[in-house]
Order: sequence, then structure tokens, then C-alpha cells
Amino acid sequence: MSIISFLKEAGEKLFGHGNPAAAAPAATSAPDPAALQAKIDDANQTAATAIAQYIASQNLTADGLAVTFDGATTTVTVAGTAADQATKEKIVLCCGNVQGVSQVVDNLEVAAPADESRYYTVVRGDTLSAISKTQYGNANDYMKIFDANKPMLSNPDKIYPGQVLRIPA
Repeated sequence: MSIISFLKEAGEKLFGHGNPAAAAPAATSAPDPAALQAKIDDANQTAATAIAQYIASQNLTADGLAVTFDGATTTVTVAGTAADQATKEKIVLCCGNVQGVSQVVDNLEVAAPADESRYYTVVRGDTLSAISKTQYGNANDYMKIFDANKPMLSNPDKIYPGQVLRIPA
């Protein structure tokens, strides 16, 4: 198990407006605790389903994939067995590069273990070439980073501050 941090304000907008944890409206009288908990559980399940659908939309799969979301801590927990290390890391990035998520608890297993990639958080003004220059010493190796982050990246010029990228060895 590992915990990876993300910028809660950056990423794919899967949850619509606002934070899914804020599902319960303010009440003027004492709310029914059971009804309030049901709304919170429903909002968390809706968010988890949206993240799982996003993973599937990227054509990423894992046996027994389970995604949960806790809106109170803005934490996604993901479990299952990925075919390889790259798929595992891409699934984790799909979970974390979502607006409203601040961390991912990675409980994924890997059927074919390999060396883990490093992670890099994009800052304002970054380009894949600049990141490649700092990570590999050669700006022309930017395609290595781009390819390692497909299908989440569709264009080398479309990265954004706060996005977390895989940096393969």
C-alpha cells in the first residue's frame, strides 16, 4: 500500500459543481443523522463510480478493480490486480488527477511486477521538454514522458499545473 498526494484543485472535472462531500444541504433544524449519512454515502458512491468510469474510458483495466471515495478526506482508495506496473500507475493517476481528490491510497497489486516510475507534479510554465530536460538531461526525450502517460495525455502540449505525471526510468 502506498499513498500518493495530488492537488485537490487540479484535474479532470468528474464531479460536476462543488465537492461531492458537500452533498448534505444546510438545515435549519436538527437533521436526521441516518438521512444525512445516506446522502453522504450516496455522494461518495457517485464520485467513486465517476472515477471508475473515467478509468474505463481510458481503456485501463484491473482484475477485481474496486474504487472508493471518501469526501470528508477527499481520498480515493483503489484496489485490484493490474496486468503490469505501467497500468497500475496509470490507474492511480486517473484516480488522483481528478478535481476534488487530494490523495490516493494505492492497494493495487501487479501481476507482472517491474520497476516503479517516479511521479512529477506539473508547475506553471512547465512543458514536457522542460520536464524531460530536468528528469533525463535531454529535452528531446519528452516523448518518453508523453508515451508513459497515454492515454491520459492526448497531446504533448496539453499539460496543466497540478497534474501528476509518470516519469519512467
